[in-house]
Amino acid sequence: MRRLKKYQSGEAAQYITRRAALRKLQLSLNDFRRLCIIKGVYPREPKHRRRAQKGSSDIKILYHAKDIRFLLHEPIVWTLRDYKIFAKKTGRDRAIKDFRNLKRRLALYPELRIDHIVKERYPTFIDAIKDLDDCLTLLFLFSTFPSLRLIPREQSFLCRRLTIEFLHYIISSKSIRKVFISIKGFYFQADIKGQKVTWIMPHHYPFKPHSKAEVDFKVMSIFVEFYTIMLGFVNYRLYHSAGYTYPPKFRSEINNDLEDNFKDELSYVSDRIAALNSDLISTENIPEEEIDDMDLDLLEQGQSSNRIMKLKKEASELKKLRSLFKGLKFYVNREVPREPLVILIRSFGGKVSWDSTVFVGATYDESDETITHQIVDRPILSEKYISRDYIQPQWVFDCVNKRTLLPTNKYFVGVVLPPHLSPFVDGNRDSYVPPEEDDIQNEADFNENKPVEVNANSSEKEKDTPTMDDEQLQIAYMQEKADFEEYGHIENEEGENDDDVENAENDKEKQLNEKLSMSVQTGKVHKENKNIRRKNELDEHRLQARMVKSRHRNLFRKLIREKQVKEKEKWLLKKKRRDIDAQIADY
Repeated sequence: MRRLKKYQSGEAAQYITRRAALRKLQLSLNDFRRLCIIKGVYPREPKHRRRAQKGSSDIKILYHAKDIRFLLHEPIVWTLRDYKIFAKKTGRDRAIKDFRNLKRRLALYPELRIDHIVKERYPTFIDAIKDLDDCLTLLFLFSTFPSLRLIPREQSFLCRRLTIEFLHYIISSKSIRKVFISIKGFYFQADIKGQKVTWIMPHHYPFKPHSKAEVDFKVMSIFVEFYTIMLGFVNYRLYHSAGYTYPPKFRSEINNDLEDNFKDELSYVSDRIAALNSDLISTENIPEEEIDDMDLDLLEQGQSSNRIMKLKKEASELKKLRSLFKGLKFYVNREVPREPLVILIRSFGGKVSWDSTVFVGATYDESDETITHQIVDRPILSEKYISRDYIQPQWVFDCVNKRTLLPTNKYFVGVVLPPHLSPFVDGNRDSYVPPEEDDIQNEADFNENKPVEVNANSSEKEKDTPTMDDEQLQIAYMQEKADFEEYGHIENEEGENDDDVENAENDKEKQLNEKLSMSVQTGKVHKENKNIRRKNELDEHRLQARMVKSRHRNLFRKLIREKQVKEKEKWLLKKKRRDIDAQIADY
């Protein structure tokens, strides 16, 4: 057997540089990057970089050698090579002005199809749903872009159409569970086929072009190319599983592929929101209430255990959440962001409209007397109706997160709003917890541990049982002690033994002291010395460090360093909150 030379085995044989991969695949850098993004092949970080780079000390981009061998068998490689041949031949035809041959070659432009790669990367439908987070976030972002040099208008319109179709399924299936407003945009979380899918819908601002150094739109556009195919497959499966026709047919002719719809940015966004306020045409009319009732009936037939009771409780809460805004009619003012509100209100059974003279897609006017809530984001209104509540937009988001209709008095026009807390954080986390969240948690714990009132069917003996406070116990103790002394004096006069009397007296005092020790006494404030506590923590830490074995010492130091970083972040957030409260108090 031939003896292997140096760097022919181990990590040196497992990794390959990007330059070597380009030579092996015979592709340009742009085509290689496009192929890797579509196939899901990314650079790797070796454990020993010097060995992987065959003794070189430079920092190079490394790939797994097996991934590059995997790319060799991909049919897309031949299509990318055809692109290079096509570019050379068409350039030659333009140079010699052979326009007849150029027209023939343009008609035979090679088409890149990646449908089989979507099926290859996601063998099951659930796998595709699990990977929808990044896909939806990027497509929602691109759906708001205007026409750029590297982002054609057709691509942004395709992203808009796919996201509208996805939102229509979310609205019809009532799948939204959590929502949050942040600086980045609106966070949404939906339950699709038992999987939690979270995405960000960006705020709509007038678009400002960025320099090429800030954002590489070419790379992002390659991701969008793959994600549009992926979301198209997902939408098709979701619509057919819910009994809807795909592509969806809206009852209004708003969402048409016309150039007039997206010449103006305002009308572009307005048409997008108007499409969400129309209903889908279903081939199977199955009421959502019947499905929920069947699930609850199946749970009731099972055995009564803690798990079954928990499932019943979750099912009843979910049924109540899906009809949260049922029977309510909302009117949105022109200064309020309409798209997230339309999604939320329609997802939970409500109806929504706006000013038809400004935006298309309105279903009723402001003068409608059946409107129950009007969403306003301005301090003063010229005209008000007594039959409706005027609230700020945060009320809708907080109602969804709390899963109940909150009182509207805290969200009236001009009122300082309560804190908008994120529902995506863990309540038992070790990091900084805002005081408002802490108060809400304490209130919830108090309601759970609230003492139960005496039942009317309880026995009269339990109701009439008297309770003794400290003063009554002290009086009883003094009375018994006086009676005992008098009784002992009489016994001594009759000639009883003094030792027996003393023993009896000691036993009696012991019983009375035990009775007093069981009573409720006034608590005393114990002031802890911070220096002593800090010293004890340092001693405990030193003892733990001594007990750690030498081979685990680096891991122990890493854990301690992470703990210190978390404590520092927590302290900084507390300090920031104290400064904000001080500024508010001074103001």
